Amino acid sequence: MSWWKRYSGGAREHPPFFRMAKGDARKPKGKMSAYAYFVQTCREEHKNKNPEIPVNFSEFSKKCSGRWKTMSPKEKSKFEDQAKQDKARYDSEMTSYGPPGKRGKKALKDPNAPKRPQSGFFVFCAEQRPKIKAQHPSFGIGDVAKKLGEMWNNLTDSNKQPYLAKANKLKEKYQKDVADYKGGKVGGAGASKSKKADDDDDDDDDEDEDDEDEDEEDD
Repeated sequence: MSWWKRYSGGAREHPPFFRMAKGDARKPKGKMSAYAYFVQTCREEHKNKNPEIPVNFSEFSKKCSGRWKTMSPKEKSKFEDQAKQDKARYDSEMTSYGPPGKRGKKALKDPNAPKRPQSGFFVFCAEQRPKIKAQHPSFGIGDVAKKLGEMWNNLTDSNKQPYLAKANKLKEKYQKDVADYKGGKVGGAGASKSKKADDDDDDDDDEDEDDEDEDEEDD
């Protein structure tokens, strides 16, 4: 029996790909898409209207997909905003999360290498995070990230501009620093090669002088 048939006959159990895999308990919860938020809303509506009727996975999926395709951009915007906020939460939590298996790899990076610049959103977060923590001392990392996402999404394009402009300056500086960093490495190698070439030339000159001395003695 295929997994699709198994879970399309009104079974209450979720299909295998809905089960959470075991792993690092510290790892942030994955971000949800706009469509996932829409499906979640449909599932809640079904439970409220028909709590005694189990969900037929196959039919439910088809209905959700059909409704989503016929929805206008305005109707979808609510779920897209939720997805943006969740992405902001996820990105913020991932910046402070370091999987144990990758810590060793991070330690191997050159400490002198330029650090990647912040995006406009993260410039905004760096400025607003202390204010939110001061206003809401009971907020955890996820709560702060969610609040930052809401605030950013509510900003007009003109209000976002100062943060985007600062991010562009940071990007330009980063690109210059990377060029200087790589140039320094290449220059060092080039200088070493150049020095070796000069030494070889000096050796050739010494050999030429020895040959001339031998010719004079023969004369």
